[in-house]
Amino acid sequence: MKKISILGIILIGLVSCQPKAKQPETAVIETKTEVPPAYPEELGQVFAKHGGIDAWKTMKTLTFEIVKPNGNEKQTIDLISRNDLVETNLYRIGFDGRDSWILQEEDSFKGNARFYHNLMFYFYAMPFVLSDSGVIYEKTDDLQYEGKSYPGFKISFEANVGDAPDDNYFVYYDAEDHSMQWLGYTVTFGKGEANNNVKFIRYDDWKEVNGLVVPNSITWYKSEGHQVIEPARTISFENVNFSEERVSASIFEKPDAAIYVSESAE
Repeated sequence: MKKISILGIILIGLVSCQPKAKQPETAVIETKTEVPPAYPEELGQVFAKHGGIDAWKTMKTLTFEIVKPNGNEKQTIDLISRNDLVETNLYRIGFDGRDSWILQEEDSFKGNARFYHNLMFYFYAMPFVLSDSGVIYEKTDDLQYEGKSYPGFKISFEANVGDAPDDNYFVYYDAEDHSMQWLGYTVTFGKGEANNNVKFIRYDDWKEVNGLVVPNSITWYKSEGHQVIEPARTISFENVNFSEERVSASIFEKPDAAIYVSESAE
């Protein structure tokens, strides 16, 4: 084994005693990743005007009645599953999450129960249902009515969303206070293809229920293309309630005497 010289030991000691060079400090930069909302900012202002998406998402059950001359029609919707129940003194229509069914007296319901079961819910729950997943937003031309312009968005859906993914909606709002004012929509259910026949509903009668601003009534208008002409008919809503509790899923199940309905059923 080789011996280490005294001079070598001294040199090693001197090197070890030298102060270490100070390393430059590395700046720590905090970065925040902002996740953009799933909908346009302007539409977010419309949601906020009507109570806000956060408030909407706390609600689990919605009930309302449509005023009709021969007795109101009550609707109950599970806002989580979107199962629903429509009830009158002559018929009941339900959706259990997979199939639609109807129980009626002597063909008292006129129309397609599968198409109708959630139709009025979507009209009533505007604008909040426009925040659902699978929605595509596009800026559209302003709607003109009685000398006023209403900015808006075209709403379409990703493939396989709902029974009629080819449907389009057009939501228009007041540019000053961001309240929803109009809804345009096309109907493709059972037709198999898109169309440009736009129907229009006026939303200018609102009320607050459980912190959410929802329609007191809505009015269909006659139109030609995207030109609104004049009022046609109005429906009103009563006994509206939002609840943070979910209704029992059993109320949406098909009664033994009811029958399932298909897309083509009349």
